[in-house]
Amino acid sequence: MALASLTVLLTLAGYAALCAARPFAPCRTCHGTGVRQARRTLKLCRRCHGHRYRLRIGRRLLNTGRDIHHAGTHHPRRRHDTHEDYTPWP
Repeated sequence: MALASLTVLLTLAGYAALCAARPFAPCRTCHGTGVRQARRTLKLCRRCHGHRYRLRIGRRLLNTGRDIHHAGTHHPRRRHDTHEDYTPWP
């Protein structure tokens, strides 16, 4: 049981390292060519829009988690034009 858990953790750590090092992978629809053959004409791939690469699922999860953390922990910017001796009441 411990060996299986260790294997799963090492696999997830390896995939996280892969997503950090190479966040983009070849498109699965066009196999990284950027074009699809439709009948006798070539068209841009609808999935990757001709860019040939897609964002990995793990990288998309990392980006979403970072955005959620940023939105929940960071406060809006404070105004810098206020002075310490300024009071809003007379």
